[in-house]
Amino acid sequence: MKIKKLLVANRGEIALRVMRSAREMGIQTVAIYSEADRFSPHVKYADEAVCVGAPPSAQSYLQMDKIIEIAKNLGADAIHPGYGFLSERAVFSQKVAEAGLIFVGPSPYSIEIMGSKIEAKKAADRFGIPLVPGLKEAIIDINEAKKKAQEIGYPILIKASAGGGGKGMRIVNNENEFEEQMQRAISEASAAFGDGSVFIEKYITSPKHIEIQVLGDQHGNVVYLFERECSIQRRHQKLVEEAPSSCLTPEIRKAMGECAVLVAKSCNYYGAGTVEFVVDEALNFYFLEMNTRLQVEHPVTEMITGVDLVKQQILIAEGQPLTIKQEDLQIKGHSIEVRVCAEDPANNFLPEVGKLQTYRPPRGVGIRVDDGFEEGMEIPIYYDNMIAKLITYADTRTEAIQRMMRAIDEFQITGIQTTLSFCKYVLGHEAFASGKFDTKFVEKYFKPEHIATQAQADEEKIAAVLVSKLVEKISKSATFTNGTAPARQVKSNWKNRRYN
Repeated sequence: MKIKKLLVANRGEIALRVMRSAREMGIQTVAIYSEADRFSPHVKYADEAVCVGAPPSAQSYLQMDKIIEIAKNLGADAIHPGYGFLSERAVFSQKVAEAGLIFVGPSPYSIEIMGSKIEAKKAADRFGIPLVPGLKEAIIDINEAKKKAQEIGYPILIKASAGGGGKGMRIVNNENEFEEQMQRAISEASAAFGDGSVFIEKYITSPKHIEIQVLGDQHGNVVYLFERECSIQRRHQKLVEEAPSSCLTPEIRKAMGECAVLVAKSCNYYGAGTVEFVVDEALNFYFLEMNTRLQVEHPVTEMITGVDLVKQQILIAEGQPLTIKQEDLQIKGHSIEVRVCAEDPANNFLPEVGKLQTYRPPRGVGIRVDDGFEEGMEIPIYYDNMIAKLITYADTRTEAIQRMMRAIDEFQITGIQTTLSFCKYVLGHEAFASGKFDTKFVEKYFKPEHIATQAQADEEKIAAVLVSKLVEKISKSATFTNGTAPARQVKSNWKNRRYN
């Protein structure tokens, strides 16, 4: 069935991202928004927009029945969930289908299987895909879990069975720590997912986090679009991603890609999805989980393959077979993405709130900015604090890094602290340049005092530019009767303490 009108059940940059591809395909778009997002760019961009509720997501973007009702009332054929919110809720996918609408994503069955880390591991195990040593069943009894941890051998990792994003995840180095960390993991998992069950696996001490992008259609065809390196993280959440990874050999890349295809086939997957692996120092890889949605970092894959993943999602949802063959896919160039989040890296990445007093993204060849904010907007406290995704592309990794460094320098944001200074620190670090880094980059190398110094230097630089512009403006506007401008000296100690 051809989709003519699409409701995007999300907000911000991902809503805009989906709508732009839809518009290119001649599809009308419907935006939903909370009262906090009334003047957001995605609301203005859509052909139609409807307020879905109060600012808290539970009263707006998570209102399944209301969102479906809006779609039906406005004559939408389909709903795209974006990522986050309802994107990995099997019940939402089912409700959309029962309402006679197309869900632009996988089936409820696939979401259900891969939404449980335990069931996902069982599905992968049936195809002989390498798994991290550990339990194959969820567990909640602390004493029983303690015995299993001893059998696996410390250090071990406790992970929530029902979800991800670092919630309900605890590293345990020895038996003395186990009970406290287990209780914390259960508590976090219960609060975040309504399910306190966890599982235990061996902790890889120097892990790389590498994921494979897959596309599958409703006719059994699946391809992989290579990998993304996602090891630069804080609180188990990514901040810098790149494609391809600098550490994989062509042979390992092919083996991981073929495993990712098998994971997708194990649950009859269709749509865009991501199969995540942990890779050890010897480049042995182990299946972690599958994300049954579009990823935040999908642009780097688009840049190196030339494939519009959102368009492919829509075509697949319409029932069309993949026209992309595995042998046709090639890696061309290198791409890096940094997440610009409202956080203070010098203060343990503490979230920031406030107004974007200045917001001027960089421009130029090989630079892409996916965002959902404009200058003067407030950062809402109700949602994820990502402001934008800054992406660079070049022929080589070195050039992509250099381009990103330039783009970060030119990205002007005042009013709040952001993660830009941290990302610049990462890109300038020898460990990143050499590719010899893992998920513990922050613990090993990050120096908050260096970031503070860098931020201050940036403040002084931007202040000097603003003062210079002020002098120029005054000089042009103030003239004597003979047409000459008076000589003026403007001194200022002004600094924007919130610039990053």
